[in-house]
Amino acid sequence: MRVLIVDDEPLARARLAALLGECGDDGAVEVCGSVGDGEAALELIGTRQPDLLLLDINMPGLDGTALAARLAGRARPQVVFCTAYENHALHAFELGAVDYLLKPVRAERLRDALRRARQRLAAAPPEAGVFLHGRLRGEPVRLALAEVSCLLADEKYVVAHHARGELLIEESLRQLEEAYPQQLVRLHRNCLVPAPRLLGLKTLADGRVLAQLAGTGLSPEVSRRNLPALRRLLRMS
Repeated sequence: MRVLIVDDEPLARARLAALLGECGDDGAVEVCGSVGDGEAALELIGTRQPDLLLLDINMPGLDGTALAARLAGRARPQVVFCTAYENHALHAFELGAVDYLLKPVRAERLRDALRRARQRLAAAPPEAGVFLHGRLRGEPVRLALAEVSCLLADEKYVVAHHARGELLIEESLRQLEEAYPQQLVRLHRNCLVPAPRLLGLKTLADGRVLAQLAGTGLSPEVSRRNLPALRRLLRMS
């Protein structure tokens, strides 16, 4: 089981990593990443595909409950909250958390949480991966939608931006939006982004609004027409 640790305290991350090293009795446990905030976690979720998050709640920026809300409904990754606060437990389970561990986390409780996570993962139906199809140097290739940071229309082509570069996509933005209405959100008539990539909005002095996206330095402009829907989406998440 691949585990991503998300906590803004370096000592807490180190302790959880050490505890995980003691919890391989019931099956292999691999720490696939250790980060200090929700935005960094979103980037690694797309690239490293963890099975489980050990997730703190109070963190700067995108906090633990907001991140869990964005992941709600997915079979992977499952979420185990690790926090010093008792008062978020009800909301955590409403978001589908496997378990809620209070700090300092004990090895016995962590083992129980890992067992529950394995059971839930085993019972989940297999997820069909979503792939976009395009061409690279004339050859057909496919790109996982989870790796895409932004889709931009460029004349008669659509360019998918991702961590390794760019890919020309065969479908139009309209076709992609209709094919994946739950996964993609429109920022502008020439721009779509995967919903989990949208971290926030930034209003400039001249009134223009830019989108803040995880995993890329791009900040596409948001049209006035699409701004209300994006603000609702961010409030819900």
